[in-house]
Amino acid sequence: MDYRIERDTMGEVRVPADRYWGAQTQRSLEHFRIGAWRFRMPLEVIRAYGMLKKAAARANLELGELPEEIARAILQAAEEVVQGKLDDHFPLVVFQTGSGTQTNMNANEVIANRASELLGKPLGSKYVHPNDHVNRGQSSNDTFPTAMYVAVALALHQRLYPAAEGLIRTFEEKARTFDDIVKIGRTHLMDAVPITLGQEVGSWAAELRNTLSMVKEAEKGLYHLAIGGTAVGTGLNAHPRFGELVAKYLAEETGLPFRAAENRFAALAAHDELVFV
Repeated sequence: MDYRIERDTMGEVRVPADRYWGAQTQRSLEHFRIGAWRFRMPLEVIRAYGMLKKAAARANLELGELPEEIARAILQAAEEVVQGKLDDHFPLVVFQTGSGTQTNMNANEVIANRASELLGKPLGSKYVHPNDHVNRGQSSNDTFPTAMYVAVALALHQRLYPAAEGLIRTFEEKARTFDDIVKIGRTHLMDAVPITLGQEVGSWAAELRNTLSMVKEAEKGLYHLAIGGTAVGTGLNAHPRFGELVAKYLAEETGLPFRAAENRFAALAAHDELVFV
């Protein structure tokens, strides 16, 4: 296998020549050899990171924080992440140091190297820099919670809600079909009084619909994003409008009403919204 040399603040690292990731991703691969592909970071989170990095590049371009050439290349590379074209370049498992730092850097390095390549520069050249350009105005402490919330919200709309609504419709249809079938109801592990099979199946539909309404109410908390808080919630090193613009562009990308959290200290410190969902 051919390798290239990538460098970070800790020194040089050998990286497979055909991979877009860089030094920090490679170090995580070497130090966290746990579970291999079985515990790989969910691709839903990777897709959300692609959307986030796109939104961040758009915001930084609008705010004059990135040269247009660099921003456009980042946008194209990040879109390839969203489309799943670069899945093989995200090898990390869920076991990492705190706050998802390695996955954030995996995204930064892949997008930076791919963007550099799009501009005719060699991999590892850092013409598009993973930190100074792709991660500008960001920290793993605000990007990873943001990516988690976006990933979960999209999964609800794309997978859970359609499946649950389909199951409810099926139960309701069967409840009508079985409405004239009488059976014995049971309570306390013994036969009780008559009930129709339609009534029983209809109760399943009602229970599921009630539960689904509670999930949808809990989902509203996912729309308050940590982005813009940077490392500890103060927004240090980010433009004052960065967080609100990123949330705006994520809302445009997803069709969901994302917005920057009013209190980003809390948004970084706790993720009760995920627990409620």
